[in-house]
Amino acid sequence: MSNKINLENIKKLREITGVGFSDCKLAIEENKGDIEKSIEYLRKKGIAKASKKMSRVAADGLVLLNEKNGSVSVIEINSETDFVAKNIDFINFCKEISELNFENKGNLELLKKANMKNGKNVEENLIALISKIGEKITIRRSKFFDNDGVNFTYVHNSVDKNIGKVISVVKIEKNKKDLKEVGTKLAMHIAAQAPISIDESGIKKDILDKELEIIREELKNSGKNEQMIEKISNGKIKKFISDNTLLNQIWIMDTKLKVSQVLKQFSGDKNIKILDFLRYKVGEGI
Repeated sequence: MSNKINLENIKKLREITGVGFSDCKLAIEENKGDIEKSIEYLRKKGIAKASKKMSRVAADGLVLLNEKNGSVSVIEINSETDFVAKNIDFINFCKEISELNFENKGNLELLKKANMKNGKNVEENLIALISKIGEKITIRRSKFFDNDGVNFTYVHNSVDKNIGKVISVVKIEKNKKDLKEVGTKLAMHIAAQAPISIDESGIKKDILDKELEIIREELKNSGKNEQMIEKISNGKIKKFISDNTLLNQIWIMDTKLKVSQVLKQFSGDKNIKILDFLRYKVGEGI
């Protein structure tokens, strides 16, 4: 093989894969100039590189939403650093994944097997991107809201249309009233106040048990007797429930009212029912 053909093939392989010169040169030489075999060679090498990066923590990244015909999908894709979260290759990957996530109604297992525009599936493209960028990248979580209710969304710290660091969605039961004003404000409230459920019935028992354990231990360490611990802990757990359930939270736009009171004022004789909500903040809980 002539040096000219060799260099042309290396250049072509770099353009296709985004991998560095020396790796492409080795791949071309190992595979006698065959581009397809060289791509396969680099993919295998990329998989090896990617697996080493999987032990690192990816707690930055982006949250993306997609809205069509009243339905909404949301997905969080993580990188290790904000620098990569601003990388155009990462952003373009995330945008295409968001489209596919909507098509697959938030089902991550189906999403990972779905083909992207280049003909390769999401998992294959994810491995290639990890190898190219050099950071751990994970598709963390997703959710789909169908249009059997009215969905309202809010993007905080927006970096592009429907892309940000915090995204919230609230789904309200269909109503004869125009719900846009209250729905949009509710989505903003959820982004700011981070409720964990609509009401007390939605809080998992293990969350309440853990919180009560922390409260009791704190009171015990402060020297309170068992009778006082019981009395004070009951009050504190009630406040925890109030602070973390959407309907019982103080309304961020009027601290004299709770969310439930705002909904009642707005609805009049038409009851407004919140069916579901979501708040994704990049890296939260990792």
